Amino acid sequence: MAAYDEYTPVIPLPNPGEGGPVYPGDGPADEPVIPLPNPGEGGPVYPGPDFPDYPTYPTYPTYPAPPNRPSGRARVRFLHAGYGYGPFRIAVSGRRLASSLRYGGLSGYSQVPAGYQTVTVSGTNGYVYLQKSIPFPAGSISTIAVINTAGGLDLLQITDSCCTPRNGMGSFRVSNLARNSSPMDVLLGDGRVVYADVRFKETTAYKEIRPGEYQFLFAATNQGAMPAWMDIETLDPAWLDMDPPYNTAATQYVNVSARSNYTVFLLSAGSQRNDIQTLLVQDR
Repeated sequence: MAAYDEYTPVIPLPNPGEGGPVYPGDGPADEPVIPLPNPGEGGPVYPGPDFPDYPTYPTYPTYPAPPNRPSGRARVRFLHAGYGYGPFRIAVSGRRLASSLRYGGLSGYSQVPAGYQTVTVSGTNGYVYLQKSIPFPAGSISTIAVINTAGGLDLLQITDSCCTPRNGMGSFRVSNLARNSSPMDVLLGDGRVVYADVRFKETTAYKEIRPGEYQFLFAATNQGAMPAWMDIETLDPAWLDMDPPYNTAATQYVNVSARSNYTVFLLSAGSQRNDIQTLLVQDR
């Protein structure tokens, strides 16, 4: 039998009749099982060797990770489409990008830091008409139009990103910024509808257009548009300068060059319904 000394811990046994039931287990019936004592009963337990007290360290509050800030820059230009207002000064996060932008005027592109920036539109006398936070994704290019609303002025951001025209083609689109216009159909002089029901604040997708001369008509009709996948073919010169067969609100002549992007902006020309004018912009 093994010898025990004073350092060997001993499991105390309960008094007769004390302790809980013992599960017989899977062993032989004659295998003894030492019952555990009830809480608070039994003899002393040897404390074991002494361990040093380790220092405790204070806990510090945790903070969420800072938001990801986009790196890089974006390009933006501004269009004065606020009918009835004088020239604007326009600044982005305190940096002035337009000093005296008149109605129908379009500024050149400027670079701004990517991310949300505050755009301020004011008069040349310093009166602030509006301030609005606008997102500028890194590497993006856009036009921001100052437009009329029922409550005054607002900003409309229009993306200018476009695929490079292929095979010597150009690209064409229409942006309706005239609050007093009906939904406008965009037609060729021979009656083909390029876009149907272009509404206020809507900018169409670019369509490929073959180099040549075109006369576009803007009218409210009930005709359907040509398929979206179909490009715009050169108009027969016989149609040029002919009286349009519709009650048109405006017309626009375009001489399309290869590898150029064209946007026709519809602007208000008065306060009456469908009293509109056009602004043609060519980007290379």
